[in-house]
Amino acid sequence: MLQRTNYLSSRYGVPDGHRIEAYLRDGGYEQAKRALGMPRKTLVDEVKAANLRGRGGAGFPMGVKWGFMPPEPKPGKPHYLVVNADEGEPGTFKDRTLMELDPHSTIEGCIIGAYGIGAHAAYVYVRDELHLSKARLWGAIEEARARGFLGPKPFGIDYTVEVYVHSGAGAYICGEETALLNSLEGKRGEPRMKPPFPAQAGAFGMPTTVNNLESIATLPTILKLGGEAFSKLSALHGMRDGGCRLFGVSGHVKTPGVFECAVGLTLRELVYDLGGGVAGGKLLAVIPGGSSTPILRHDELVDAPDPKAPLHPWHGQSVLDVPMGVDTFRGLGTMLGTCCAIVLSERACPVMAMHNLMRFYRHESCGQCTPCREGSGWLERTLDRIVGGAGTLEDLDRLHEIANNIMGNTICAFGEGTAMPALGFLRKFRREFEDFVRTHGASSPRNLAL
Repeated sequence: MLQRTNYLSSRYGVPDGHRIEAYLRDGGYEQAKRALGMPRKTLVDEVKAANLRGRGGAGFPMGVKWGFMPPEPKPGKPHYLVVNADEGEPGTFKDRTLMELDPHSTIEGCIIGAYGIGAHAAYVYVRDELHLSKARLWGAIEEARARGFLGPKPFGIDYTVEVYVHSGAGAYICGEETALLNSLEGKRGEPRMKPPFPAQAGAFGMPTTVNNLESIATLPTILKLGGEAFSKLSALHGMRDGGCRLFGVSGHVKTPGVFECAVGLTLRELVYDLGGGVAGGKLLAVIPGGSSTPILRHDELVDAPDPKAPLHPWHGQSVLDVPMGVDTFRGLGTMLGTCCAIVLSERACPVMAMHNLMRFYRHESCGQCTPCREGSGWLERTLDRIVGGAGTLEDLDRLHEIANNIMGNTICAFGEGTAMPALGFLRKFRREFEDFVRTHGASSPRNLAL
């Protein structure tokens, strides 16, 4: 159900909307001041009531994640808040809009989040290429500190909060929370074995919560509305997927961009109502939440739901009409991910699109796990052969086998993030792949890749 909201993006397009004066005019930092006067448990309970599923891709409930932290810091064991703003997922560009157009919502969210988990320092990890994002965040930090909102006594309250911006080197793997923590510590950006989890031993070996930037920037809105009221903004609040969020759409659409809506928007509404419709022919497919999420065909219908988890009253309807939620899209065999959809028109060749994605994943594999390191390279080389006109039908079966052997056999989710889109393309477009192989690509004049 299309329900536009204007909480996270209210200062988008406002002249100097990134400056503290514009933020204060809208009641900025009032919720941070209020939060610092709350019992910590009350604040955590409000976030739990909001039913906010993490906006970074995994969709884990934010309040529950906070609850994994020790109730209070122990002597010599400070807590840390780390904000993941790496945003290296192809097709994903929502967090940078918050950093560039409304950075103070992130800083206020850091104050609230740090207090909520008992931390006194928050690190915002931003990939180095996002120069404007970094500059706007540092500018917001300086403005907030000058007003007395950061430092040893924010708002005159005896609870130190400091916020820092840390640049990553632009490695996609550092979007994984433990690889990010290694990078933050100056180590090689490789995932850590878990357990221990970050809540037990995270940044610098101390209890740490890692949250996505949009999740953090939503905290002032949650406190302003109240957790329960925020949750009820969503058509899916009964499924514990509440509130509003930023939806991105790119690819073959007439008006690509970032739009704020209540959770429960459908892909049809995102593509046609907000995205302005398909550019370059009819709709072929949609990658729903960043490049690692399995693709959905335009003519795909919802299968019968699992009787143990009957999430879909939309059985028999188009997948384009299923409300976009974490659980609903898992029920479709894909993921909501970063909630930034990539649209492919009928001019796009699925073989070329998959080849393009696998080149990216091979390049970005950190190389720590053999199945991912070797498997991603093997996928790319096999597709090189197919795209070059020398592929065989056996190569298609081999691609299936390689991807299936990556699944579940790596330290982090990067391997699965490589294998899932590969398997999605192969399963949904098997006939197109076979035609491409048989005709050495001549059957696919649509060669517009992602």
